[in-house]
Amino acid sequence: MKQTLQLKLGQHLTMTPQLQQAIRLLQLSSLDLQQEIQEALESNMMLESEDNETAPAEQSQGSEENPTTAATEKNPDNITSEGSQTEMPEELPVDTTWDDVYDNVSPTLSGSSEDTFEPQRSAATTLHDHLTWQMELVHFSDQDRAIATAIIDAVNADGLLGTSVEDIHQGLTEQIEELDLDEVVAVLHQVQNFDPAGVAGTDLGDCLRIQLSQLPDGTPWKETAIELVTQYLDCLASQNQSRLKRMLDVSDEELNEVIALIRALDPRPGSRVETTAAEYVVPDVFVSKKNGVWRVTLNPDIAPKLRVNPFYSGLVKSADNSSDNTTMKNHLQEARWFLKSLQSRSETLLKVAKCIVEHQQDFLDHGDIAMKPLVLRDIAEAVEMHESTISRVTTQKYMHTPNGIFEFKFFFSSHVSTTAGGACSSTAIRAFIKELVDHEAPSKPLSDSRISTLLNEKGINVARRTVAKYRENLSIPPSHERKRVI
Repeated sequence: MKQTLQLKLGQHLTMTPQLQQAIRLLQLSSLDLQQEIQEALESNMMLESEDNETAPAEQSQGSEENPTTAATEKNPDNITSEGSQTEMPEELPVDTTWDDVYDNVSPTLSGSSEDTFEPQRSAATTLHDHLTWQMELVHFSDQDRAIATAIIDAVNADGLLGTSVEDIHQGLTEQIEELDLDEVVAVLHQVQNFDPAGVAGTDLGDCLRIQLSQLPDGTPWKETAIELVTQYLDCLASQNQSRLKRMLDVSDEELNEVIALIRALDPRPGSRVETTAAEYVVPDVFVSKKNGVWRVTLNPDIAPKLRVNPFYSGLVKSADNSSDNTTMKNHLQEARWFLKSLQSRSETLLKVAKCIVEHQQDFLDHGDIAMKPLVLRDIAEAVEMHESTISRVTTQKYMHTPNGIFEFKFFFSSHVSTTAGGACSSTAIRAFIKELVDHEAPSKPLSDSRISTLLNEKGINVARRTVAKYRENLSIPPSHERKRVI
């Protein structure tokens, strides 16, 4: 084939740097946007915050020459009550001294008083650190300390051993020669005496046994409860009351007291120690009802007001081609595009939020049960934008409502058909299932088939396996686990 040169006309979409910046700002969360704005303020001389307005250079120079005269001309009320006196002496005669009134003032540790009021965030406490701290207080030998460290490393966040004692022993044989399993078990018993009670249990029954064994000797039904959790815990989980009474040789009232003692224990002792740093959600929009109408407003705190610095922008000369002037022109153009992208982000965010609120007014009035089905395409058609744009707007954006703070994506859900020919949101179906489970009889819980029948009677066509899926999403156990006969 012979190679030739040909001219061909065509059209294709090209994303300009300005469009890429607008799309990137649109999908940023409020915290990421704050960081982006701060970086823009530090890198672009043309951008400044309106909160830090400075006086013009001419005015500042005039005030330096005669500050008293300038202040008097600007505000005549600055004249004192004596009339002619316009200057106040630095020190005035007083009857007492400062030490006579405040004689017990302790000096601050730092040079600046502002550091005292800064919030101090303590590091999150972990169960591993808590157990290690207690291990350092016990006089272990080097070998026992290595065993205790391996045991603590095997404890999960709930406070139970994540692996068997045999596996811990096998892992230590490579470091410690001629190590017996009994030595690992002995150190394990010492670690199980650490705080919180029940930590380092091999399983749930062992965890409950440790907590029961640490109770005072005079505790009623202590020995019976230890026997139950070590041998018949599966019967307690399946609510097999007849077998428990037969094996423990107790009556109904006595069995209730034993189970009440077990329920007072903590199946996850590690959760009492494990803490995480608090993560705060800053809402992007506020929704409130005024005069019977739901209104949406942007949160003014998520994006500070920016502007182009008038002093630096006035130094730009259109006919000057020097490198400094070219740099200033580029910064000025970047600043204008950045401000335009921020404005476009705010307008798009407010437009989408208003459309969501207009569609989900019943949810704001009545809660989850009144949630309507909604997909991205519905909002995209209403605001005349692409679905990908709506997806970016609704990601990591939050709405403050009287019912709580929700992510924009919370209002989007699939739908299920109804007998009346309409549609019901999956969020509303979950709310119906939760309401039915909350009001069921503990001795006769509702099965998935029964819940499906009750929903069909309300006109919502939901299959049994769909009910099971929604029930699992709500972390609701099946009916045989929810049964309470005791």
